[in-house]
This record gives sequence, structure tokens and C-alpha cells, in this order.
Amino acid sequence: MIHDFLVIGGGISGASVAYELAESSKVLVLEAETSLGYHSTGRSAALFTRNYGGPVVRQINIASASFFGSPPDGFCDTPLLTRRGALTVADAESFAVTEDLLAMSEPGEEVVEITAEEAVARAPYLRPDRIARAVLEENVSDIDVAGLHQRYIKAIKQRGGTIMTGAAVKDLRWQDGAWEVSTKGQTYRAKTLVNAAGAWADDVAVMAGIDKIGLVPMRRTAIIIDAPEGLDLSATPAVDFAASGAYIKPEAGKLMASPGDATPTTPQDVRPEELDIAHLAHLIETETLIPVRRVSHSWAGLRSFVADEAPVVGFAPSTPNFFWLAAQGGYGIMMAPALARFAADLLMQRPPGDVGFDTEAISPTRQSLSGRS
Repeated sequence: MIHDFLVIGGGISGASVAYELAESSKVLVLEAETSLGYHSTGRSAALFTRNYGGPVVRQINIASASFFGSPPDGFCDTPLLTRRGALTVADAESFAVTEDLLAMSEPGEEVVEITAEEAVARAPYLRPDRIARAVLEENVSDIDVAGLHQRYIKAIKQRGGTIMTGAAVKDLRWQDGAWEVSTKGQTYRAKTLVNAAGAWADDVAVMAGIDKIGLVPMRRTAIIIDAPEGLDLSATPAVDFAASGAYIKPEAGKLMASPGDATPTTPQDVRPEELDIAHLAHLIETETLIPVRRVSHSWAGLRSFVADEAPVVGFAPSTPNFFWLAAQGGYGIMMAPALARFAADLLMQRPPGDVGFDTEAISPTRQSLSGRS
């Protein structure tokens, strides 16, 4: 059997594009791990905001908003977004971050300055003396990441697509007008290969004899701690600390915190470093009134970037039917709907029309990737 499309990677990128393609094509998804989205998607507690990332990332976020707000009929039974709000607090030396946020304010997506007292009223665990400026973005929402991912997976199968887990790619080659992709016990054939392998996307390219895009996986650490007694988590916004890049947000009845680290690493089953956890606990106790007596859970995830921190989406230059869907950094959940639709249009050779973002800025042929290693 020959598939129309073979997607390598079952995280949010691979699942979302496979969903779009499976509506009218034979699609196979190969996932190396025994569970889908194990390394990044399954370790994400994403928020949806239009004002996160560089210019092209923000454009893509905006283009995804309609999907999150009004999913396709029958896609899900519960909302994908729950209003959360985001509060950024700064000391005197980190005003620039809040200035940038305030500059993004627009009707319906207001970003406003509030007083330190108002900030503490919204997040009572903050220390007023540590707040020189506070900026509030009301229209920020929690994303039901697990629900979104699982719904994509379910819909792929409903549309006749196939998903194989525990199917790490060992070899791939272009032969007789198709890609031959070998796993430990099976060889598959497909007319077009979609490289959505996350941190391993460059490794997949090397197997195919294609130039790498210079992908750098980065570790991000997170912990779960107890919330202060009496804190109404449903009314508490996410809090970003401008000076350090750390953040805290309610998560399943507790608080999730991260130092906002981005430590270059190799593609692997990444684990948190004890020193990072200790530094984060110290930061929390310095910036807030929360005593970190116990870390109930800690983990790390991978965020993969190229040099310009924009995703890479499109056919590889001068290579038959090899398609990049990679380098989505820490924005992959937010960008998934718009990028999947755009990628499917390219793959199906349909005119994408006005997608709402700069498509040249994410092309594998863009100038900023010309010096890739």
C-alpha cells in the first residue's frame, strides 16, 4: 500500500496537519514513542494570547484564534479555551518589557497598566514592594492542550487515517517515485513525507539526505506547588515576572511555575535539573509570599527553534516531496490550527489565499535560513 502522506511525529504539529490531510487523502502518522506528544505537547500547559512571540508568530496566533473560539462542527464537545487573563509585573529595571506589551494593545485585545494594589488584588500572593509596574491582558485563555491533541487524534482515525506508535524511523529514502520509510519491523511507502518530528526534525532530514535547518532543542523546566490557602484559582491570572522571564499560573487546583529557561540541549527525553528547580523555588519565595515547602511534581519539556525563532513550513528545496513542519518553539499549540491549514493547502497543491501571516517568513527557503548547518 502507498499512502498519499506519511507524517513523522504525532505531537500537536503532526496530529493537526494529519487531521487536515485525512479529510481527503490516505494518511499515516508514525510516532517514535509509545504515547503521542510525549516530549513537548504532553508537557505543555499553554495559554492562548495574540501577543506572544515575534511578529510572524503573533500573526499566526491571530490566524488560529477563530479555530480555538469556534472549532469545526463536531470537533469537540467542550470549549478549547477558558478565560484566564495574564498579569506581567516588573521592577524598575524591566520596564522595557511592559512598554512592549502596552504597545500591542488594540480594541478587543486591550493591554492596560494597573496599579500595584490592583495587581495584588488579582494575585494576592505577590509582594507589593516588588512591583514597580503591572500590566494586565484580560483576553488570555488557558488552552485545553490534552483535549485539543486527543481530539485531533480521534478525528484522524474517524477520517480513515492511521496512527502507529512505537514506530521510530530507522531509515528513509526516495525510491521509485515514493518515500520508503523503515521502522524496526515494517517499511511504509508514501508519495509525500511530512517532517513534524519536533526536536528530531533535523535528524530526520539527515536520514533523507537533506540539509538541516539548524534546529536547536531547548529545555524548559516546570514545577507544581501548592497554592496559598484560600486563593480563588478560577479568578487568578497567570503571572509573568518581567525581570526574570519566570511565570506562575493555576493548574489543576495547584500552581505551576517555570523559570522560563531555554537551555540548549540535544534531542532526548529531557529531565529537569535540580539546580534549576532550586533557583526557581528561591525566585518564587523572593518575588511572592508563597513558601515553597514541597514540589509535588517537576518536569522539563523541549522547545525547538531555528535562529530567527520562526517556524519552518514548506517543501525542502530541490527535494522530491519532503515537507518541513518544524521549529515551532514554545508556540506550537497556539499556532497549530493555522499552520496545519496552511501546510495542508501547500501539500494538497491548493492556493492558500490570504492566510493572515507572512508565508515567506516561515519558508524553508527564506534568507535567514541560508546559512543553516
